[in-house]
Amino acid sequence: MSVREATYAFLRSVGINKIFGNPGSTELAMFRDFPDDFEYVLGLHEGAVVAMADGYAVASDNATVVNLHSAAGVGNAMGSVFTAFRNQAPIIIIAGQQSRALLPVEPFLYSERATELPRPYVKWSIEPARAEDVPAAIARAYYIAMQEPRGPTFVSVPADDWDRPGEPVAPRQVSRLVRPDPAMIAELRTALAEASNPVFVVGQANANAGAWDETIALAELHQAPVYAGPHAARNSFPETHPLFAGHLLWDRAPLVKTLTGHDLIVVLGAPAFIYHVEGTGPFIPEGATLWQVIDDPSIASWSPVGNAIVGNMKLAINDLLDSAPLTSRTPPPPRVRLPAPAPDRLTDAYLMSRIEAICPDDRVIVCEAPSSLDVMRAHLPMKEPASYYAHASGGLGYGLASAIGIAMAEPRRRVIALIGDGSSMYAIQALWTAVKLGTPVVFVIVNNQAYQALVGFGRLLGMGVPVGTVIDGLDFVKLAEGMSMKGEAITEASALDAALHRAFAFAGPYLLEVRTQAA
Repeated sequence: MSVREATYAFLRSVGINKIFGNPGSTELAMFRDFPDDFEYVLGLHEGAVVAMADGYAVASDNATVVNLHSAAGVGNAMGSVFTAFRNQAPIIIIAGQQSRALLPVEPFLYSERATELPRPYVKWSIEPARAEDVPAAIARAYYIAMQEPRGPTFVSVPADDWDRPGEPVAPRQVSRLVRPDPAMIAELRTALAEASNPVFVVGQANANAGAWDETIALAELHQAPVYAGPHAARNSFPETHPLFAGHLLWDRAPLVKTLTGHDLIVVLGAPAFIYHVEGTGPFIPEGATLWQVIDDPSIASWSPVGNAIVGNMKLAINDLLDSAPLTSRTPPPPRVRLPAPAPDRLTDAYLMSRIEAICPDDRVIVCEAPSSLDVMRAHLPMKEPASYYAHASGGLGYGLASAIGIAMAEPRRRVIALIGDGSSMYAIQALWTAVKLGTPVVFVIVNNQAYQALVGFGRLLGMGVPVGTVIDGLDFVKLAEGMSMKGEAITEASALDAALHRAFAFAGPYLLEVRTQAA
């Protein structure tokens, strides 16, 4: 058995049969006699490749493999690797390296410090000392990627290793979850029972653990309002539920103001808290106590206030539900939703309201339209589990490509990618892959001809329109047509409904460029 055959045998044994990649010369030997039961998903840029794998891995709940070229290819992908790390996406990156015999003379297309290049945004990184160690290294990379908190791992493989003799690696059972401290869970359970006005803040770790039903049950048991944490990258609670209170801001002072009046703040599966605006003053309201439950010990370690319990979110919430006393609290008043925008202007708010009206409930929204995020939350609520994906890193280039991977993992659900015009240009090559695979994603390009989120952020800093934020002159329909994708541009509100119906009815990928007007 060759190293290559042993590697494919292990991947097959753990349910991996897809490789997302953009190959180079140092990777070709990996694909000699490529197995018939594997699929190679080709992307035209390494960043797009990693983002597709990120979406597929998270949505399919299993690690997947990414194939990248040595140094330059890994470098091209690093923005998406950073996002995959923040998204807790279990990805095994197998990168090429020049042949071992050439490494002493610093050959063309080699990686000088291969294991250091993706650091610190991979959980583990190795270039095996011997060719025969490669399959075992890839097996270890799989187990580490799948261990909570999940994330990408990296294996650099010299080109001549794949044809060398190798030993099979038998799959093993390796625990992926950590049981939360039962004594601290008991303390938190008591604190919830004794609190006069508790509140929950939820985040992406709940969704990663599949704790949707448990989170709802815990909130209903205590009749406590539920907020989504700042910049939550996945949905963990139905936004139409009477207890859903909205999304917290990533600015300390308004966040504290929102939580004022609550004596107990329980943060489930989210940092406490993510900030994007410099702030001063307390981190939580005066007189309040904070408890955090999180799957990532590093997040628990830097939280500035409160007690932190580390462990799997589903296990933790089930433990909090177990033998919890019933409460007689009066539920908070339901949140008042904004009325639907008038159809006289093609604003991003009107766009979101019409998607909500026309698209089926069993949908998946992938969002990378930063300036439209607030209006999306106001007019396009997430109602079902695993129905919202975003980039936890804040770096652009995730949404358009990841929607393809998510659609591959969720073939029975309608995937809608809401992508800003600026964001889309970081991974526009991914449209080609969607066409080749026939992936039924509706790509909605929210075109406001600017990096509008930066314009808004500039206002917070007392600036006018910042330099470098105008990006007019792009024609996304022509870009799509150049990659054989059907699409159309909408410039008037009266044309939007018909265009959405055409896009949702189309069997393959479809692009809608919506040229929005200011509200």
